[in-house]
Amino acid sequence: KAVGRVLFEQVCRVINLLEVDYFGLEYADSTGTKYWLDYEKPMCRQMGLSMVAPVMDFCVKFYTPDPAQLEEEFTRYLFSLQIKRDLSLGILQCSDPTAALLASYIVQASCGDYVPEDYPDHSYLSTYKFVPHQNKELEIKIMDNHKKHVGQSPAESDLNLLETARRCELYGIRMTAAKDNDGLPLNLSVAHMGVIVFQNTTKINTFSWAKIRKLSFKRRKFLIKLHPEGYGYYKETVEFFFESRNECKNFWKKCIENHAFFRCTEVKKTPRQKTRLFSRGSSFRYSGRTQKQIVEYVRENYVKRQPFQRSTSLRLPSRSSVGTSDDEEAERMPAAEASASATPAALSEPSSPRREAGRESTAPRAPAEPGGAATPSQDTDDNVSHDSYRLEEGDSSLAAAPPGSPIAIDLHSPPPPPSPSSTRERTPHRAENGIGVVAQRGQQLRLSDDVSATSGIGQSSPPQDHGRDATMGDLSSLASRLDSSATDVRRKKYPCEKAYFIAKELLMAERTYKKDLEVIVMWFRERMEKGHVEGAPTETLSLLFSLLSPLYKLHCCLLLDLEQRLAAWEGKPIPTSYSNVQGIGGLLLDYLHMVELYERYMDKLPRVLERLWSSCCHSGAFEDAYRDFELQGECYLPLAAFLLHPVHRPLQLCGLVERLHGSYESNHSDKNSCSDVLHKLKRFTNSHKEATHKLENQVKMMELQRDLMGLDNLVQPGREFVREGCLQKLSRKGYQQRMFFLFSDVLIYASRASGPRLQFKVHGQLPLQSLMVEETEPKVEAAFRFTIYAGNRALMVAAGSEEERQRWMKDLSDCIELARDHKDTGLFYSSLKSCNSSDERLDRAPPESPAGGKWTGQPAQHSNTALHLCWHRNTSIGRQQHQQAFLHYLSGYLLRKFKNSSGWQKLWVVFTNFCLFFYKSFQESAPLASLPLLGYTVTVPGPDDNMSKEFVFKLQYRNHVYFFRAESEYAFDRWMEVISSAAVKKLN
Repeated sequence: KAVGRVLFEQVCRVINLLEVDYFGLEYADSTGTKYWLDYEKPMCRQMGLSMVAPVMDFCVKFYTPDPAQLEEEFTRYLFSLQIKRDLSLGILQCSDPTAALLASYIVQASCGDYVPEDYPDHSYLSTYKFVPHQNKELEIKIMDNHKKHVGQSPAESDLNLLETARRCELYGIRMTAAKDNDGLPLNLSVAHMGVIVFQNTTKINTFSWAKIRKLSFKRRKFLIKLHPEGYGYYKETVEFFFESRNECKNFWKKCIENHAFFRCTEVKKTPRQKTRLFSRGSSFRYSGRTQKQIVEYVRENYVKRQPFQRSTSLRLPSRSSVGTSDDEEAERMPAAEASASATPAALSEPSSPRREAGRESTAPRAPAEPGGAATPSQDTDDNVSHDSYRLEEGDSSLAAAPPGSPIAIDLHSPPPPPSPSSTRERTPHRAENGIGVVAQRGQQLRLSDDVSATSGIGQSSPPQDHGRDATMGDLSSLASRLDSSATDVRRKKYPCEKAYFIAKELLMAERTYKKDLEVIVMWFRERMEKGHVEGAPTETLSLLFSLLSPLYKLHCCLLLDLEQRLAAWEGKPIPTSYSNVQGIGGLLLDYLHMVELYERYMDKLPRVLERLWSSCCHSGAFEDAYRDFELQGECYLPLAAFLLHPVHRPLQLCGLVERLHGSYESNHSDKNSCSDVLHKLKRFTNSHKEATHKLENQVKMMELQRDLMGLDNLVQPGREFVREGCLQKLSRKGYQQRMFFLFSDVLIYASRASGPRLQFKVHGQLPLQSLMVEETEPKVEAAFRFTIYAGNRALMVAAGSEEERQRWMKDLSDCIELARDHKDTGLFYSSLKSCNSSDERLDRAPPESPAGGKWTGQPAQHSNTALHLCWHRNTSIGRQQHQQAFLHYLSGYLLRKFKNSSGWQKLWVVFTNFCLFFYKSFQESAPLASLPLLGYTVTVPGPDDNMSKEFVFKLQYRNHVYFFRAESEYAFDRWMEVISSAAVKKLN
């Protein structure tokens, strides 16, 4: 009759565990449904627990998104055991390279260093099960990775294992079978970011905690009630159905616990309801400590712990590298004092509002009183009314995010796998958390407040794929020399002239451009050459790499020279070889032969793009490899976008040199050199302006073809993209959200397809020659209406604002007029698959694969493309906006203000493709998060913002507000300029 807490606390005392709240006791009922032990209920009343032969597993209950927050080495060891178990049972599914990397860390922690004399081949791994599909090839990969971990202690291997595992999409995911309203089988899971919906193992939706207003269940029905104010989902309440009421309530309880643990500062202790004749619903609430509380508790109550003994399940006593006894192994273990400290080493925001002074005691808690009556197999405390749990952000018991939590992305569409982040240096402190991705990409981005300062950043965790091909040694060595020159982040007095800040902008842009080139010449090349992809266009890829490799080497050298020039300008010591350093204009003049390389690249790129697209359409293996690479953290944009960056680099350089030239006095020694560089760059860009626009259009059409279903041959010679965006179209159900695509000869409209990827099913295409458009009187439900007439049809549509309506009407009118003047263009209008004038019938039709490819079968995609942003933000983007965005390419350090304190966090920020991408530093290869800027307003803070700092700008979209601070007036003006160009709503 003892409550569950008594058993759990006894288990934790036996194993001497301090960070107890991350764990729980799990058991299964007769049907196999897994339950967590309810600490407030007597053992005899636990739902589904057998009293004949009760068996429970001690498991990780809350998978932290940032393993660096685990203070004790023993806690990380237990987490690593859980990852090992999840991997071996197939719960943690990942690619073979990632699985091999994870397994290699397990081997390193258990067996020690790789010794060739003891391990001549992979057979030493054959007796152990790391993954269900383990085979010889995988064991060889594990062995290859094991060789690279020489010198890593077991504690370091555990941390690397956790850092790698938490970047897997299914990290911490426990799926529960359910169905939607249409009876479609789905899998639901709850995690730190919210409730996640899967179709099989493919993520199709994420309801972040920020979107959810209330969680309820009624018998077998589970309800998610969303906030109404524009979170991008078309329903206010989403319903799912479970096989039984017990399963439904069980999942509801897991959601409550995860929300409380990860999102709350503290949980109010409310006693369970007494037994009533008619219960008003379940009184279940999370009764443990939140993540914020457990981190603070461990730091304040830390004492030196005795070294613990690791499991010997993988020990090979005969190996000379491992040792001969358990005692010897225990001595080899790093002491626990290296894993925690009573003094935080980084700046974390305090909880707000402040908690009461009393803290939980370290003594065991007294058993709670039993709650209402029930049987072990069926809870009856809520069988009259349905139960709900309100998620009220801003309550005194809630916080925006757990302490030290990374940039949190609450996005609506399926995300790419989380990007890698840096691990901390091995110091006694555990508060030196960096930033990492803790949620998924989609409709709305939230920058969490409790992010630790990033001053204590250590070496990066190994990426999922390791090694470089021998043919790329010269590139890698050159890149490593560049990455070794880190930015000095200490406060210094820098030159104040404008030319210095322009040169610094050039340096920072070169750093980002170098990383973008590496996506192709290193990461993509390595994937293609090592993967031996069947059907890959080998000649085309060789041509592509031969075009970009000289550019990459040249810009690496330019970057080194720029760094030395800026160092000399700042008064720093530089090598003697750079003693006679010249001005920026003279330096660029020495590198001006780059225009020949760019000209060759632009001449060959159209053919490269055509062959890549053709190979994707005709080779499933190459298509899969292409798509898989796009989902890697380094490839933060569609691959074709990286191929366009060299096309726009001369234009961007031209703009920078023009500003530099204008900042010089007439008698400046570097002005003539700048004039020569500017003249040659302008001559090159002007002569290639038409070719640049054609390449931009070609890439845009290829990307749209991938995202549109049911339309053949969208890419055609002579067809040009004009505008894409979201409009409300009048149908039988009223005004429904639709995507419209305006081209030079046709207007296409489509709706969101019900598939794992954010694709759009085409409903109709209207040749422009027969169209007419006119403004329509406003109505209550649609204020900014206009009508598109097509023969005997009339499409009633509404824009989101008057500005949007005028943009659409102007572009439509101009394109219609041009189309009528060029009737004999020979363009082919594609046939629609299952096309019907009824949008409602098409909405219910199953998704079809686009012609010539299998893009619909892929699990995820980039959710920050212009198409997806238009859908989520209910806006549109035209050709001119795209062309303007290509010219605005800015990067540098910004300080982001915490919302609930006066603290600021330093981030490396890159602006491109209408988005801000956030990094710890410029050395990072993959962004940690992104903030799409469409729809945002950019202003200076007002009096109500209470902002005392200078060079601060404010970004706002509805109720989402962020403050960023630049390092100088020039940088402030530049950020305001480029962000204003991307935000649909201009500077106020």
